[in-house]
Amino acid sequence: MRTAYIGMGGNVASWAGTPEATLAAAVVRLESLGRAVCRSSLYSTEPVGFAGQPRFVNAVVALETELEPRLLLDGLLAIELEFGRDRAEGFANGPRTLDLDILLLGDLKISEQIGKAGLEIPHPRLDERAFVLVPLNEIAPLAVDAGSGKTVSQLLHDLNESAGSETDAVVPMQSDGWRAGAF
Repeated sequence: MRTAYIGMGGNVASWAGTPEATLAAAVVRLESLGRAVCRSSLYSTEPVGFAGQPRFVNAVVALETELEPRLLLDGLLAIELEFGRDRAEGFANGPRTLDLDILLLGDLKISEQIGKAGLEIPHPRLDERAFVLVPLNEIAPLAVDAGSGKTVSQLLHDLNESAGSETDAVVPMQSDGWRAGAF
């Protein structure tokens, strides 16, 4: 069994409610793909790419799974669809109800393109995104990025050194419906 670190985000309401409620409901659905063992705090973050949209709510969940990478990705895409996100609709970096990304999956390094649902592990922009690295560092600072060989803590340090105050835009949130830590 491997541990998958799943990046979660959203900035518009779904049938489950607010983005915070959507992420909480999505964690329950992740249990169909494995066992959620830990989750980060929630973070409010600035949009990347398209600025004319609401702030995002982001978190990371550690999921123990026996699924092969492609099946895990297919499961994540199906959960997104359940919450009203169709990746074939909309536009890149636009508003969305739910975004689920495989950030790391054990020590795997995979790059394959099948249709629109490409599979890249580790996530190809992991080292550029404070909104992912901050919550990932909270729950797995010693996890290793198989692409660079660096720990999550080292990646976050490098990003802080190069981007300056970008991580300042990742703001911890309080939520009654979300509890960080082990399950």
